[in-house]
Amino acid sequence: MEALTLNVPPSVGLTDEQFYQLCIANEPWQLELTQTGELIIMPPTGGESGIRNSDLITDLNLWNRKTKLGKVFDSSTEFKLPSGAYRCPDAAWVKLERWEALTKDEKRRFPPICPDFVIELCSESDVLDIRTKMQEYQANGASLGWLIDPQTPLVEIYRPGQEVEVLNFTFDHPPQLSGEDTLPGFVLDLFLILNP
Repeated sequence: MEALTLNVPPSVGLTDEQFYQLCIANEPWQLELTQTGELIIMPPTGGESGIRNSDLITDLNLWNRKTKLGKVFDSSTEFKLPSGAYRCPDAAWVKLERWEALTKDEKRRFPPICPDFVIELCSESDVLDIRTKMQEYQANGASLGWLIDPQTPLVEIYRPGQEVEVLNFTFDHPPQLSGEDTLPGFVLDLFLILNP
């Protein structure tokens, strides 16, 4: 299934509370709201995507448990970005000091913060939309982002102030991705992600 996009006219608008209530009332659908007022309705993921997401979260969480440098979030977490957009990365990580600076209410609802690190997995139909999302994370303060497209297969690496780095690879010889300075010591072996 593909995502459905609806335009929310500025005259209608949605307050933070209204958007929150709309999301709660429409589970299990995942809703995102772009900074330009497009309401994106995301269908549930399929089996292979679910396995890949789970593997990504597991690897990221195991690294984080050892380092205790931040907080890891799964694909059901909605972040309110500084631009006003609401986005749900497939996997995300926020530095501990930034997370602890939020109030209890901000942590409980949709955290008003851009993750320091994001991962997005592409399905066959959403490569262009995901690239826009990755650029949005980058523009809102993400230090590092990985767009992983298992179909192509390729990885796009997003860093602030730099051109997007594109890695093409084969299923037999996928690269390992480094968390660089953002996630020191974190390495993701793409072989496990690409072969669910």
